[in-house]
Amino acid sequence: MISRSLVTKLLFFLTLSFFSSALFAQEANLDEGKAIFKGNCATCHNKNMKDKMTGPALGGVEERWEGREELLYAWIRNSQAVIATGDAYAVSLYKEYNNSVMTAFPNLTDDQIRNMLAYIDGVYKGTYGPTLAVVNPVGDTGAGAPKEGSNFLYFTLFLILAILAIVLARIVSNLRHMAQVREGGEVAPRATLMDVITSKGVVGFAVFSLVVLGGYTSVNNAIDLGRQQGYAPDQPIKFSHATHAGLQKIDCQYCHDGARRSKHSVIPAANTCMNCHKAIKYGSEYGTAELTKIYASVGYNPNNDTYIEDADGMDNADFENIYKKWIKEQFVEKKETEPRYEGNAKRLLAAAEEAAETQWDGIVTSLTNDQKEKIYGPIEWIRIHNLPDHAYFNHAQHVSVGKVECQTCHGPIEKMEVVAQHSPLSMGWCINCHRQTEVQFADNEYYQSYELYHEQIKNGERDKVTVEDIGGLECQKCHY
Repeated sequence: MISRSLVTKLLFFLTLSFFSSALFAQEANLDEGKAIFKGNCATCHNKNMKDKMTGPALGGVEERWEGREELLYAWIRNSQAVIATGDAYAVSLYKEYNNSVMTAFPNLTDDQIRNMLAYIDGVYKGTYGPTLAVVNPVGDTGAGAPKEGSNFLYFTLFLILAILAIVLARIVSNLRHMAQVREGGEVAPRATLMDVITSKGVVGFAVFSLVVLGGYTSVNNAIDLGRQQGYAPDQPIKFSHATHAGLQKIDCQYCHDGARRSKHSVIPAANTCMNCHKAIKYGSEYGTAELTKIYASVGYNPNNDTYIEDADGMDNADFENIYKKWIKEQFVEKKETEPRYEGNAKRLLAAAEEAAETQWDGIVTSLTNDQKEKIYGPIEWIRIHNLPDHAYFNHAQHVSVGKVECQTCHGPIEKMEVVAQHSPLSMGWCINCHRQTEVQFADNEYYQSYELYHEQIKNGERDKVTVEDIGGLECQKCHY
């Protein structure tokens, strides 16, 4: 006779099998490959996959390593280890790019690398589009369901497994009944479907499933907490880094002056903007629409180039008259020579009035909210990069001491119209950087106390010192 404990064991192993496949054999996809490429490779490799940059063009990389996929994966994880084996192609590639050390990514799994290579190939061949393509276990790509579809698949499998568990319990109950009849003993009433569903085995299976599913979800959500790679919110003022840092070549630390001297890079005060925009009053992209927001926030009257006295005591209606007048005058001055307005003053004035109304609405929307009723006052920018409270990061340590460029973490900021979080800012990402980044010992007073390392470099015993060598992987450095 099949015992109740046997049913419970069968249900347990069925559940374990289901969740093992769900947790460890998840489908990979090209969008994940794109995220991995952007977060780890885009700084040195051209995103069009066809042109060289700091590193080689990645288009066709699998063909160049054809027949040696395992070595390619090893190269991505640690190129220096592959070079140390003396592999001819690896050594020649290293020399071709002036012995530049490629960042190691030891934590990338086979599926992640396979996804990234599939994304690279898709971009290179022009076959990658907005629809997610699924990568099968052997690495071929094909059209597939969106990523969200995998959750539906898991739910469907779970539902099927639950039905099978109930059917199995029902079968076991019938077998037990038949065995009792055959033995000729006292026959217990045949269990109903409700008896099966509420039996200890099924209830235990349901509880176990919920615990595993809840734990898996909780851990994943905890890991992802605060990590928002690609996050690019609309700001109250459309500030373009591409114009300021790219076109105008304004140094990052002119505005973010805290980066060289404090833990935080700081958000520039509006007075920093006014250093330039007391003179530059008409934007190349938005005209007066965005610059007037700055003037309104600091109480500056561009009509007579003075700061408004007692601006804090004024209401929005008083500011409205000042800035609408400014917007209309600038509109007339800049647009009166355009063919559509030339010789038609009535149309020009009507358009100027409309522009003033529209831009004033934009000022009010951007600078006020339920907690801030007046447009005068600090601009409430939306934070993009936000580490968890238990992680310590010091900008001055990296910028002034480590001589780290802003783009190392923030990506090509000088090309961004709207700022987005470029790097994952995960613990693994930081650790990999500390393992690979060479400390700039030469002419750096901060590191004079490391006499042993200086002596080893001088004697040729050591060619570099990494952040890891000086304690960069000690837990208390970041989690004090």
